[in-house]
Amino acid sequence: MSVFVDNVRIPYRRMFMCHMWADTEAELVDMADKIGVPRKWIQTPPKASWVHFDICVTKRSLAVKAGAIQTDRYGPVEFTTSRRLEALKASENAGAAETRAMIERCETHLATIKRMREEALRGQQTSLL
Repeated sequence: MSVFVDNVRIPYRRMFMCHMWADTEAELVDMADKIGVPRKWIQTPPKASWVHFDICVTKRSLAVKAGAIQTDRYGPVEFTTSRRLEALKASENAGAAETRAMIERCETHLATIKRMREEALRGQQTSLL
């Protein structure tokens, strides 16, 4: 079980915000309590595409010190796609053509994220030379 923070910097008023999410909602609100983020700020469906907090970067630093795992801007999409893939594979309809097609789309999406990360890393390495 883990809590994650991404490295996006979304301007909001005079702050920069990022995302914090976890494997379970209990872990997420526990971390929010630890770093002083009010529970009422939790973002949940249908207003959000996944359960998370938008936190300022100073709270992000506190979350990392408290054990949150740092990830990149692809972290939330990877997390939600992986969750959906697990649910599809575990469903009673996993053998149905429509479900197999959704599984394939999720797997393709995850492969695309991996490729984009690798390309970004190569670009960073090239710029250091």
